[in-house]
Amino acid sequence: MNDRLRRGGLQRVKMFLVVGVCVMGAIPGLGQVQGAPHVDSATVHARGDIGGDWQGTISFPGNGGQGGAKFRLVLRVSKGADGSWSALNYSIDQGPTPMQTSAVSLQGSTFRFAIASLGGSYAGQVSADGNAITGTWTQGSALPLNFVRATKETAWEIPAPAPKVVAMAADADPTFEVATIKPTAPEASEKYFRVYGRRFLTQDTSLAELMEVAYGVHGTQIVGAPAWVSEEKFDVAATPDGVGEPSGGQWTNMLRKLLEERFQLVVHREKKELSAYVISVGKGGAKNFRKSESTYPLPSLEFNAGKGGVMLPARNATLGQFASMLQAVVLDRPVVDQTGMVGKFDFELTFLPDDSEFGGRPPRVVATDDPAPGLSEALSQQLGLRLATEKIAVDVVVVDRVERPSAN
Repeated sequence: MNDRLRRGGLQRVKMFLVVGVCVMGAIPGLGQVQGAPHVDSATVHARGDIGGDWQGTISFPGNGGQGGAKFRLVLRVSKGADGSWSALNYSIDQGPTPMQTSAVSLQGSTFRFAIASLGGSYAGQVSADGNAITGTWTQGSALPLNFVRATKETAWEIPAPAPKVVAMAADADPTFEVATIKPTAPEASEKYFRVYGRRFLTQDTSLAELMEVAYGVHGTQIVGAPAWVSEEKFDVAATPDGVGEPSGGQWTNMLRKLLEERFQLVVHREKKELSAYVISVGKGGAKNFRKSESTYPLPSLEFNAGKGGVMLPARNATLGQFASMLQAVVLDRPVVDQTGMVGKFDFELTFLPDDSEFGGRPPRVVATDDPAPGLSEALSQQLGLRLATEKIAVDVVVVDRVERPSAN
C-alpha cells in the first residue's frame, strides 16, 4: 500500500542477496486461511455491523518511466468484547503477513483505520446496506480505495505462511536444481526480485541487475558488457538442490553459477579507482547502536515510508551489510564501510531522500512541516556516522564473454 510495496520488490531482494536481508512473504494463492468469516453480499446488515472480511484493489500510478501497479487487499475486521474494533490488513499479492492496523473506528457511517509503519490512513463511507465502503487511502497523496464484503464465492485467498525450514548446512555448496529464464512479458507491470523460503523469483530484471546481486557490486562496477545486458529484461524462477534454507552467501553463489551456465558469462575482477561513498565513524563517535540479541542468521534492512522521510528500522545487521544495502538500493555509486565496527546491531535511521537516490525514483513520503534531514546529515545526527565521497580503489567485474540465455 505504499511505494515500498510498489517499488521495493527489486530493492528488497537485492538487499536479501547482497547483504542477507530476510524478505517476508509467500507466493499468492498457496492456500486459504481457514475460518475466515464470510457473509452473503445480498444481506442487508444492521447499522454499525462491519465485522468480517472486506476486499478491494488499490492502484498506484506510474512514476519515473515505470508502469503503475495494482495490489489486492483483504481487510479482516473484528469487534472486541468491549465494543472496540480491530483489523488485520493483508496485501495478498505480496505475502501472508498482515500489516499492523491501528486506530480502527466507526463513527456513524465513517470507517477509519491507520497503518503506522506506512505513515498512511484510510477513511471511507459504509453503504446503507453495509456491504460496501467507498473511501480514500492517504499516504503523502490520496488514492481511491473501495472495499466490498467478501462472500464464500468471491473471497480472495490469503496466502498461507511459508513453511519453516531448517537452515542449509553452512558448508553446503548448492546449485539451482530447477531453473527457468524467459523474456519478461510486455504486459508485466511490476519489477521484483524475491526469495520465498527455497524459491528464487525475479520479474523484469536485466542481466546487469542479476550480476549486481551475484557479484555484490554496483552497476558502475560492471565493465565491458554489451548494451543488451542492461536493456533486455528477464524473469527467473529457480529452486536449489540439497536440504534446508540457503544463506545469503549460498544464494549469491548459486546465482553466479546460473549466470555462468545459462548466459555463458565469463568475468574477471580488477581494481579500479572510482568515485565511491565511504562510511566512517564521526568525530563524536558512533551512537544509538544496540547490540543485536537475535540468533537468526539474517538481518532485516527494509525501508518504510514515514512522516517527512523514509524509515529504516535495521535489525541484526553489520555495518558492512548496511553499506551494501545503501549501495544496492539507495546510492548511485559504490559504498565502502570504513567504520571498523564489529558485530551485529539494531538501529533506526530516518531521512528525506533526494532525486539522485533510489535510482532517481525515491519513495513518496508523508508531507510534514518538519521533514527529516537528508541522508548524510541523518547519518551524522542519528548514528554518529560520516558519509563522504572519495576516489578509492574498488573491485570491478570485467565481462569477458556473455551470450543471451540458453533454452530452458
